[in-house]
Amino acid sequence: MAKWMVAAKKADFDEIAKKYHITPVLARIMRNRDIVGDTEIEKFLHGGLEDLHSPFLMKDMERAAGLILKKIREGKPIRIIGDYDVDGICATYILLTGIRALAGKADTVIPHRIKDGYGLNESLIEDAVEDGIDTIITCDNGIAAAEPIQKAKHMGMTVVVTDHHEVPFEENGEERNYLLPEADAVVDPKQQACGYPFKQICGAVVAAKLVQSMLLMDGSKEADPAGYKTLMDEMLSFGALATVCDVMELKDENRIIVKKGLSLMAKTKNAGLKALLMVNGIEDKELSPYHAGFIIGPCMNATGRLDTAKRALALFEEKDWKNAVTIAGDLKSLNDSRKQMTEAGVKEAIAQVEETKASGDRVLVVYLPDCHESLAGIIAGKVREKYGKPAFVLTKGEEGVKGSGRSIEAYNMYEEMNACKELFTRYGGHKMAAGLSLRGEADVETFRKALNENCRLTEEDFEEIVHIDVPLPLAYADRNFIKELSLLEPFGVGNPKPLFARKDISLLSGRKMGKNKNVGKYKIADENGICYEMIYFGDLEAFDDFLQEKCGAHTVRSLYESGIRIGDAVIGMAYYPDLNYYAGRESVQIVMQHYC
Repeated sequence: MAKWMVAAKKADFDEIAKKYHITPVLARIMRNRDIVGDTEIEKFLHGGLEDLHSPFLMKDMERAAGLILKKIREGKPIRIIGDYDVDGICATYILLTGIRALAGKADTVIPHRIKDGYGLNESLIEDAVEDGIDTIITCDNGIAAAEPIQKAKHMGMTVVVTDHHEVPFEENGEERNYLLPEADAVVDPKQQACGYPFKQICGAVVAAKLVQSMLLMDGSKEADPAGYKTLMDEMLSFGALATVCDVMELKDENRIIVKKGLSLMAKTKNAGLKALLMVNGIEDKELSPYHAGFIIGPCMNATGRLDTAKRALALFEEKDWKNAVTIAGDLKSLNDSRKQMTEAGVKEAIAQVEETKASGDRVLVVYLPDCHESLAGIIAGKVREKYGKPAFVLTKGEEGVKGSGRSIEAYNMYEEMNACKELFTRYGGHKMAAGLSLRGEADVETFRKALNENCRLTEEDFEEIVHIDVPLPLAYADRNFIKELSLLEPFGVGNPKPLFARKDISLLSGRKMGKNKNVGKYKIADENGICYEMIYFGDLEAFDDFLQEKCGAHTVRSLYESGIRIGDAVIGMAYYPDLNYYAGRESVQIVMQHYC
C-alpha cells in the first residue's frame, strides 16, 4: 500500500489569498509547488510571453545567431540535423522555417532510428561533405557528438550545436571533467558556463530561441512586426508540443510556453498540424497537455519508430490540404499499429520478469530479441509503472543489442550508466530516461549484474508516495472552486493536478462502465451524509479485492447490484474534483485517484 503524505509547507495563506483574490486553499497549493514571493506568484497566476527569458542569456546564443545570419547573407548551403522524436522533429521544423523566413538556403536530415541511431554520426558528416554543405546546425542532439563534429571541422565545415541534453563528463576522483564538442558555437543551457536562468527547456524551445535571436539581430521584428509575431506564434505552438512530449517540467517559462502555445495550436494555420488534429477528432477542442502528449505526439513518434520521422516533418511542411490529410491519416494508422505491437511487447516483458530471477532485482533488465527496437522505451515505461523500479528493455539490433531505460525519481539513470560505461558502444540520456547499445547478447547479463551490484536503492525508494495537497471536505469542492483551480493549469510533470484527501467516505452504489467494464462509477456520501457522484479509472479488480477484504464479499456484491446503507462500506480517498458535462447538464464529479 502506498504511503500518503500531506504537504506541510508554511506560509501566510490568508494574506496571499487576500492579496491575489484567490482562496487560501489555492494559496496553499501554490506554496506546495514552491511558488513563493510576489514575482513568482504573479508570474504563476498571470504570466505572459513578456515573462519569457531573453534568448541572449544563453551561452553562445549571440555567436550562433551571428554565424548563421552571416552564412545566410553569403548564400551558403545549411543543413539542419535533428532527431526522430517529437522534440527533434519540432526543433528541425522550427529552424528550417526560421532560416527560410530569413531567405536562407537550408535542408534537413533526420537520422533513421535503426539505420543511423540517435544524433550526429560520421556517416552524416560524410554525406554533408558530398552534398557541398557549408554549415551544419544540430538540434535536440550534438552535445555528445565530439568525434563527428571534430571530423566536420577537419573537413572545413562550420558547426553550430543546439541541444538541451546533459553534457558528457569524465570523473577524475571527485571532480568531473565536462566534454564539450569543439563546435563553432554550442547552445545548450545545461553546459556549466551557461547563465540561462531556467535549464529545463526542450530542444525545440532552444531552436525557437535561436530563431528569435536571429530575427531580432536581423531587424526583422522592427521591419515587419506582424510577420515576426506570426512566425513566433508558430514557433510557440511547436515549442509547446515538444515541451509536453519530451516530458519537461511545467515550471517557470515552460508553463507559459505550454499554456500560450497550446492555445495557439488550436487555431493553427499550419495545414499539417491542423490535419493531425482533425484525423484525431480534436480540431474543435480546447487543447491540453493530454492532447499533446497522448494523442498528437504518439502519431508523430510512430513515424520515427515504425517508418521514418521525415514523414512527420513533411506533414508540417505540406501546404496542400488534401495531401496533409492523407499524410496525417497515415500517421494515425501507424500509431494504431504501434499500440498493438506495444501491448504484445509489454505482456512478454512482464512474463519474463515474473518467470525469471530478474523479479528480485532492484533494477529490471528485460531482453526481448524479437521486439521492434523502437518500442523499447515505451515498454520500459510500462514495466517501470507496474513494478515501481527502474527498467531497461533491450532488443536485438542490426548490430549488437540496443535498448532504452525509464527510471524512478530516486535513481539517476544516466549517472548509474556512466559508472559502467565500458559495457556500451553508445549510450546517453538523463536522470529519468536513457538509451544504449551493447556489443552483443553476451553483454546483456553482464549489464544486468553491473547495474544491480552498483545499485544503492533502498526499500523506501521503491515505496509509492501519494502527495496530498490539502485534506479537503467534499463540500468545499463546488463549481466555483473547480473553476478557480483552472488558474493552476496547465497540469503536468512539475505542476501536477492538485490532489485532496478525505476520510469516512461511504460507498452507496456502483456500476462498471466502458467497453471493457474497467471504469467504476459510484454514488458516495461524506461524513455529513451529503451525496456525490464519484468515478474511478484505476484498477477495478484491485479495488474490489480491497473492498472485499475490508467489508466482505456480500457487501461488495450488494454495492453493485442493489446498493447499500451509509456506513456499510467506508473508505478514505485521495481525489480531485471535476466538472462533468452530459446531455447539456453540468455537474460536479469526484475523481478518485487512491484509496485506503
